[in-house]
Amino acid sequence: MDYNSLQTITYTGFNFVVSFLYFQATSEWTLDYPPLFAWFEYGLSHIAWFFDKEMLVVQNLNYASPATILFQRLSVIVADVVFFYAVKECCKCLREDKGKDLLGKPSFILTVLLLWNFGLLIVDHIHFQYNGFLFGVLLLSIARHFQNRHFEGALLFSVLFNLKHIYLYIAPAYGIYLLRCFCFTQSNADGSLQWRSFSVVRLVTLGTIVLSTFAVSFGPFIALGQLPQVLSRLFPFKRGLCHAYWAPNIWALYNIADKALSILGVKFKLLDINKLPKASMTGGLVQEFQHSVLPSVSPLATLVCTLLSILPALFRIWHRPNGARGFLCCLVICALGSFMFGWHVHEKAILMAILPLSLLAVESREEARIFLILSITGHYSLFPLLFTTQELPIKIFLMLLFTIFSLTSLKTLFRSVH
Repeated sequence: MDYNSLQTITYTGFNFVVSFLYFQATSEWTLDYPPLFAWFEYGLSHIAWFFDKEMLVVQNLNYASPATILFQRLSVIVADVVFFYAVKECCKCLREDKGKDLLGKPSFILTVLLLWNFGLLIVDHIHFQYNGFLFGVLLLSIARHFQNRHFEGALLFSVLFNLKHIYLYIAPAYGIYLLRCFCFTQSNADGSLQWRSFSVVRLVTLGTIVLSTFAVSFGPFIALGQLPQVLSRLFPFKRGLCHAYWAPNIWALYNIADKALSILGVKFKLLDINKLPKASMTGGLVQEFQHSVLPSVSPLATLVCTLLSILPALFRIWHRPNGARGFLCCLVICALGSFMFGWHVHEKAILMAILPLSLLAVESREEARIFLILSITGHYSLFPLLFTTQELPIKIFLMLLFTIFSLTSLKTLFRSVH
């Protein structure tokens, strides 16, 4: 959510806000988040009014007074209180020996890996977004499942989904885990499902929690008959297969292959350059385009590929669950599968896998290796977000610091364990 989107939520009456939010199109950067985030920003607009009223005028595109920038930075920092609390709760879920020095304690390493995460730092505090607040809700939800407080975990994820629908990517992990490990209360001796242990009360309670959250979020818009308009903003398929800054996934490779084949086709006179599609795959404002040689990819095709990539993980936690840890592994795989095969994936979506994987990295040597590879490559892919000359040394320095700490601390941790 950037500054121009914040302007969409102005200091006005409740009824006007509801009828206005998802129709406003003064800027090309329209509100494309679920209603709960709209209410979050509506609340921020009341505070922003005391800093600079002009930032709330929708027509003031790219308005950037000193007071506006101060408000932006402070609002992100204050919202990160949720993230700080979530990190604290996640650390309580770790197993560790007393008496070790700091670098030998998983909780200390996890705290630094999360609070000092390079990607989150540049995306939120330099690029300006509220991802820390959102990831705080996610991590708190994960912690609640580790603490066997499953109703709270389900409520937090339902709220999170209504704050930012990108978390639909990991919803299958939540759904299968809660159904298998919470609604079914017992397993057989070999770990297989015991069908008679199914709890209708738990399922109904979970359903009530989810439906109530969606009713509060979408209810006013449904009552006004605006649900189709809201959904068209939340799922703008016409924006194209890839984001303006390509996420390093399978479709980036697919685009490169198509481009290479088209160049070779023209060079060897197998293709007519005048008949090739003119749409750009790298424009600032993303759009639909047709591939030149390879078959064009539809949203349905990306959905099928995504589901196929995550099915093995879902199958595993259904047939051989491993408690909350198995759920977390499945969540990371769902995030990675969606990142690799999803439609119009943002480059920062890799954080949805890196941050939860941090919890596994401090408890397993194998997961630590995977974390190091993923964090280095994933964070490097975020470099285009900071593209000015002045920002180049900053992003290189910050990433080096985070990478060096990750390498040395995890190496020290598992050296002391074994």
